[in-house]
Amino acid sequence: MFFFGVCGCCGALRPRYKRLVDNIFPEDPEDGLVKANMEKLTFYALSAPEKLDRIGAYLSERLSRDVARHRYGYVCIAMEALDQLLMACHCQSINLFVESFLKMVRKLLESDKPSLQILGTNSFVKFANIEEDTPSYHRSYDFFVSRFSEMCHSSFEDPDIRTKIRMAGIKGLQGVVRKTVNDELQANIWDPQHMDKIVPSLLFNLQSGERTESRSPSPLQASEKEKESPVELTERCFRELLGRAAYGNIKNAVTPVLMHLDNHSLWEGKTFAVRCFKIIMYSIQSQHSHLVIQQLLGHLDANSKNSATVRAGIVEVLLEAAAIAASGSVGPTVLEVFNTLLRQLSLSVDYELTGSYDGSTNIGTKIIKAHEERQLQEAVIRTIGSFANTLPTYQRSEVMLFIMSKIPVPGVHLSLQSTGSGPEGTRMIQVMLLKSLVEVTAGFQTTNMLTALPSSFLEPLLSFSLTEDPEIRLLVLQILLSLIDRHDNRPKFSNISSISDISMLKLKVDKCSRQDNLFMKKHGQQLYRHIYLGCKEQSSGRQHYETLFALLGLLSVELANEEVVVDLIRLALALQDLALSTDEGLPVYNRCAVHALSAAYLNLICQLTTVPAFCQHIHEVIEVRQKEAPYLLPEDIFVDKPKLPSSLEKVEGDVLFLQSKITEVLGGSGYNTDRLATPYVPQFTDEDRLSKRKSIGETISLQVEVESRNSPEKEERTPAEEITFETLKNAIVDSVGMEEQERERRRKVVEKFQKAPFEEIAAHCGARATLLQSKLNQIFEITIRPPPSPSGTISSGYGQNQSNRSVPIYEMKFPDLCVY
Repeated sequence: MFFFGVCGCCGALRPRYKRLVDNIFPEDPEDGLVKANMEKLTFYALSAPEKLDRIGAYLSERLSRDVARHRYGYVCIAMEALDQLLMACHCQSINLFVESFLKMVRKLLESDKPSLQILGTNSFVKFANIEEDTPSYHRSYDFFVSRFSEMCHSSFEDPDIRTKIRMAGIKGLQGVVRKTVNDELQANIWDPQHMDKIVPSLLFNLQSGERTESRSPSPLQASEKEKESPVELTERCFRELLGRAAYGNIKNAVTPVLMHLDNHSLWEGKTFAVRCFKIIMYSIQSQHSHLVIQQLLGHLDANSKNSATVRAGIVEVLLEAAAIAASGSVGPTVLEVFNTLLRQLSLSVDYELTGSYDGSTNIGTKIIKAHEERQLQEAVIRTIGSFANTLPTYQRSEVMLFIMSKIPVPGVHLSLQSTGSGPEGTRMIQVMLLKSLVEVTAGFQTTNMLTALPSSFLEPLLSFSLTEDPEIRLLVLQILLSLIDRHDNRPKFSNISSISDISMLKLKVDKCSRQDNLFMKKHGQQLYRHIYLGCKEQSSGRQHYETLFALLGLLSVELANEEVVVDLIRLALALQDLALSTDEGLPVYNRCAVHALSAAYLNLICQLTTVPAFCQHIHEVIEVRQKEAPYLLPEDIFVDKPKLPSSLEKVEGDVLFLQSKITEVLGGSGYNTDRLATPYVPQFTDEDRLSKRKSIGETISLQVEVESRNSPEKEERTPAEEITFETLKNAIVDSVGMEEQERERRRKVVEKFQKAPFEEIAAHCGARATLLQSKLNQIFEITIRPPPSPSGTISSGYGQNQSNRSVPIYEMKFPDLCVY
C-alpha cells in the first residue's frame, strides 16, 4: 500500500499540461478523441501560451512511441489534437509548437504505411493554410519538398492506393508553395534545387491523364468527381505555382519544364508540350509572357542540331505561345525573336540540302529526312506570321525591313547566305524569307503608305520581281497585294473575268487620301514598270497573270486618283501592244494571256470611271472577241485546258482596244488627253542594264551605282562628246568590254566599303562634305550682299574704312522728316 500511495502521489505531482494531454486519449482508440478534455487542453493552451511548446513536445513524444508500437489509432488521435491546437492558437509562442508539429508530420511521412503518409500530408496542408503572425527564421521545408515529390511518383501496387498517395504528394507540394512563396524569410522555393523536384513531379502526373486540351485561362470550380482526379488536381496546383511567379522567377519555373520535355522526348508528339505551355501562358502574369518566349527561343537555338521533329515541336509550341500572348508581349527584343527564327530557317535549308547536321556525309553522321525539314520550315514560317500578328503596325514595318535585309543577294550582302549548299541553297533561303514576308504582311493595315512602306523596303522588293525565277516573282506579287489591300478587296479579284456589272463584286472604294496621292506620285511609275515587265516574262503562268490582275484592281480601288487612272489605262493599252509584238519572243499562251489581262482590266476600270462612252467602247470590243477571238478573253484562257490558236498574226481591227478612241471619250469627261494620247513606255533603269538576268544579285545594283557615281574621284564633268558614226561603231564593238569594266568598278566600290578601315571611310565622306560646304560658301558670298547703309561708311578704330560692313538699324541717322 505504501508503494501504491507513493506512485499515486507521484502521478498527482506530474505537470498539469501532461495530465491534460493524457486525458484526451481514451482507453479504446476507436472511441476517438475525448472532446471535453480536448476543450480543457485548448483552454489551458490559450490561457498559458508559454506552455504550448511543452504540449507540442509531449504530444510528439507520445506519437513517436505509438508509431513505434503500431498503435495507429492513438496516432490519429494525437494528430487530430495537434491540428485543433494549431488552428486555435495564434500567439508568438506558436513557432516552437510548430517545430514539434512538423517533427510529427515528418515522422508520419517517413512511415511505410500509406495511411500514415496521407494522414501526415493532410495535417501539413491544414498547417499550410494558416497565416502565422510572426515569422520563422530557421524553419526548413527541404525534406517536405523531397518527400512530397517522391510521393508524386509513387509506384504502389494497388492502383487506388497509388492514386491516393500521388494526390497526397500533389497536395503537399501545393501546401509547401503556399507556405513559402510569400515569406521572404523562408528558403526560396524558386531556387533550382526545389523547382527541379516540384515541376517534374507535377508534369509526371499531368502527363498520366488522357486529356489533351488545356482549360480556360482561369480554372473553373471543379465538381467533387473532378477533384478526385490527379490530373485536375495537378493542373490546379501547376497553375497556382505559375500564378505566384514574379518576374525574376519565371526562368526557374520554366527551365524544368523544358528539361522534362527533353528527357522524355515529348517535343515530337507536340500535344503534351503544347498543353503544358498553354497552361504556362494562361497562368503567368501577362507582362511576363515575353520571358517564356525568350526561353523557348534560347532552347530552340540549343537544339539547332537536334532532329527536325524536335525542333518542329519547339516551333509549334512557340506558335501557340505567340497566339496566346497579348499584343506587344514579345518584349523589348522584337527583332531578336525574328532573327532567331530566320536563323533556324537558314539552318534547316542547309540541313535539307547537305543531308547532315555538320555539312558532311561521312560515315557516322546523322542523316536527316528532307520532308521533316520541309515541315519544320513551314512551321517556322507560320510562327513568324503569328508573332508578327501580335505587333502594332510600326513594329511590323520594322520586322518587314529586317527580313528584307536578311534576304541574300549574291555580290551585295550575304547575311543569311547558305554555308554549304551553293546557289540552290541561296535560292531556297530567298524563297523561305519571301514566304515569311507573305505571312508577316498578311492582314497588314496602315493609313499612311509612305511611312509604312519606305523606299528602303519597296525598292528591293520590286527588284526581286525582275528575276527569272517564277516562284520568287509570284511571292513578291503576293506581298504587294497584302500591303496595298486595306479594305479586304483582294478575294474579289481572285478570278479574272470580264463581267458586265462589277457591282456584283461589292468592292469597297474610299476616296484617295493625300498620303496615298504622295505614295503613288513617288512609287507609281515603279509599280507600273514592274507590272509591265512581269507580263513580259516567258516563264509567267496562270497564277502570275491572275495575281497581276489583282494588283491592277487593288491599285484602282485603293490608291487611284485621276492621274493614276490615266496611267493605268495607258499601261493596259501598252500591255495590248506588248501582246501584239513579235519582237519579245513570247509564246502564244503568254500573248493570249496578256490580251486577256488587258481586256479584263479595261472592263474593270471603265466601270469604275463611270464614263458611258468609255464603257460602251470596251464592251463592244469584248463582244467582238466573244464571237471572233474568244482566246483573247480571260474566260477562255485562264482555265485548266485553254484552247489556243496556232498563231496570233490576224489579231487586228475590231478585236483591239483603240487608244485614240479611249482618249477621245475620256477627254470629254475632263481627263488629261495629252497624257492619254501618249503611249506608255517603261522607264529604263539600272536594273535593266544586263540583257539576261541570271540571278537576283545582278538586278540590285542601285546602291553601288549611286555610291560610285558620287565618289570624289569624279570632280570634273567631262565635256559633251560629238556623236559620229565612228562613235556609235566603237560603242557597239566595245559594249562587252564596257560591261566587264563596269562590273569590276562596282566590285571595287563594294570591296572598298566592306574592307576599308572606318577612319578611311569617314575621311572619304568628310572630304565630300567639305567640298559641298565650300561650294555653298562660294554661292552665299556671291548672292548675299549687305544692305546699303543710309549713313554711308563707318571708320574703324584703326583708322581703316570699312565700307562693306552694314550699320545696325538702331545706329542709323534718319532725316527729321522721316521720324514721327
